[in-house]
Amino acid sequence: MEDKTPSASPKTAGAKSGRGGILIGGTLIIILAGGITMQVWRARDGIAAEQKASSQQVPSATDALKTAFARVNGESITYEALAKECVERHGKEVLDSLINRLIIQQECANRGLTVSEAEVDQEIVEISKKFGLAVDQWYKMLEAERNLTPAQYRRDVIWPMLALKKLAGKEVNITREMMASAYEDNYGPRVKAHMIVIDNIRRATEIWEKAKANPEEFEALARDYSIEPNSRALGGVIPPIRKNSGAPENLRKAAFALKEEGELSGIIQVEPNRFAILKYDGRTEPVDHNLADVEAQLHADLTEREVQKLVGETFERLQQQARVDNFLTGESRGRTETAAVTEEAAEPVRK
Repeated sequence: MEDKTPSASPKTAGAKSGRGGILIGGTLIIILAGGITMQVWRARDGIAAEQKASSQQVPSATDALKTAFARVNGESITYEALAKECVERHGKEVLDSLINRLIIQQECANRGLTVSEAEVDQEIVEISKKFGLAVDQWYKMLEAERNLTPAQYRRDVIWPMLALKKLAGKEVNITREMMASAYEDNYGPRVKAHMIVIDNIRRATEIWEKAKANPEEFEALARDYSIEPNSRALGGVIPPIRKNSGAPENLRKAAFALKEEGELSGIIQVEPNRFAILKYDGRTEPVDHNLADVEAQLHADLTEREVQKLVGETFERLQQQARVDNFLTGESRGRTETAAVTEEAAEPVRK
């Protein structure tokens, strides 16, 4: 629940935790696609030449659908068959990516905003520097760990993020209160705890009663009943909980209200269908730093976090304003289009 940051990946890469800095979502928090893009392979020269009706003519749509991409014992696998298979396997995810990107592109066009290739290049350079990697090494890491090609990364991650930053169009204001809160988060004490997460209140109540009756069985109960896979495997062990950020606010408040080692929290609702139970294991020791020595880093981290918040809010607003009819899934969302039917258009219907 707290500080879940898998190793550098587009979903969480750019995040750095620990005493040195607040979690940085960076450009990677806004992934609009799952890294899957349908690509068309070129047919071998001999096959392509064989299937061209004429070197001077563009093939019709029907011909294109029948173009063979492979041949097995004389039987062809056509573009149409390949495309259908790709849509069945990955169509929803890829289509969602295209929809999200088009929403952003349309808004940029409406406002006359552009994101240049040079801006994309510079952003990638800055991100790779944060991790101490050259750009080519950063690309290799993304491809190895997240199956993201450089082209996908640029198109589906970096471009949308830069575009949304421009669309947000607001300056971030970092207050002294925010700095103090960030300092406490990074260098103040954190709560050490075990946690069980359950997906309904009835079962959560049953587990809480079992844990209260036998606190020493908490780890076993976590392994048997918790639905949170990462902590469940560790008997409910979670990263230390910060006071001001990371976990849901009510979970943080409940954690810092615990005082005695082995003490159990009540049942904490952290999401509509997620209920947590904490077992208190103590607190980490605070790390003393002169604020002046870490102020620049804290300010940079806070700025990044606030920018990402603006970006997320901007994208959510654009999605709410857009009318999207997804014919693949049969789903529609967004504003309702009012169909103004003129008398001339309606006349044929009446006839």
